[in-house]
Amino acid sequence: MALQAPTKPVYLKAAGIVTPVGLTTEQTAAAVRAGISAYYESSVYNKRFEPMTMALLPEDVIPPLDDAVAGDAPGLTSRQIRMIRLAHMAFDDLAGKFDKLDGLPLILAGPETLPEMNEACHEDMIKHIGMQTGIGFHEEHSALIPKGRAAGVRALYYAMAYVEAGLSQYAIVGGVDSWLDLYLLGTLDMQDRILANGVMDGFAPGEGAGFLVISSQPETFQESGKQIMLYPPGIAKEPGHRFSDKPYQGDGLAQSVSLALQNAALPPVKTIIASLNGENFGAKEMGVASTRNSGQLDPDLKLEHPADSFGDTGAAYFPVSIGLAAMGCVKEYMKGPILSYASSEAQYRGATCISVN
Repeated sequence: MALQAPTKPVYLKAAGIVTPVGLTTEQTAAAVRAGISAYYESSVYNKRFEPMTMALLPEDVIPPLDDAVAGDAPGLTSRQIRMIRLAHMAFDDLAGKFDKLDGLPLILAGPETLPEMNEACHEDMIKHIGMQTGIGFHEEHSALIPKGRAAGVRALYYAMAYVEAGLSQYAIVGGVDSWLDLYLLGTLDMQDRILANGVMDGFAPGEGAGFLVISSQPETFQESGKQIMLYPPGIAKEPGHRFSDKPYQGDGLAQSVSLALQNAALPPVKTIIASLNGENFGAKEMGVASTRNSGQLDPDLKLEHPADSFGDTGAAYFPVSIGLAAMGCVKEYMKGPILSYASSEAQYRGATCISVN
């Protein structure tokens, strides 16, 4: 059935997160707050024979691929397999906080396929995550959105429309990604985009997974006694994205932030959690969005960019950022309202507001 655009906020019930600095939501939030970094000189060397700076989980902490998944899709790439395994870890965290996952739809954000690259996501990724975890997702209403960092915003939008339509009280919003693909890394290295000795305008490839349970009815977040509310997102497209010949003016992010602020109608935002990954490219649109929406931003605004801690987590960024915002609100070290935004490699941009009661 066709869903109407969401008009009401939803409540965040639980979050399950895994990143290079933490195997749970709580560990990741504490590590980011403490300024811990998972950056290291990897065993992958760039074109200058310098080690690439990356942020990856140790191989021995990630569960192995289930035999049933391997048998169902023998053509899975190493990157696709790693994402399924990372999702397993985040669902283990989530299941310990919400044990009614069976039968719920999973709206999943996945990495976008970059020009001249192999397909980033297998079309059966949700099915394979279900087989890996043993969770029976609602097949008809689940959806894969392989559009990179901003895909998580679109996933939240769809899930909010789903619960507002009364199809279920709960839905799962998630994202998973890993940059650990040698061909992908080599291509980005040719563009001098991977952080390393002598490469200043680059990012540290990371990985991770984040899954959120949202509710249409008032709920407290993980028995904290506090309600974390997520408002209808603003979604837009950037005409001058990385792969476009049009001028890059930052219009897409500015528009998505404006829509998110309009949809929430909250007091001025006091914290922004940004998908900035250390590259200069993203700084321009952040400046444009902040300038055009300055009237709705607190003068003492604090800007958070957690990629400094766990690297660029790609499509996992947005649900991870929501989990970080929730923990920050519960522990009272982040001031709300909070705005989280995400910019994909290509045209998609998205933002949403978060508040605590």
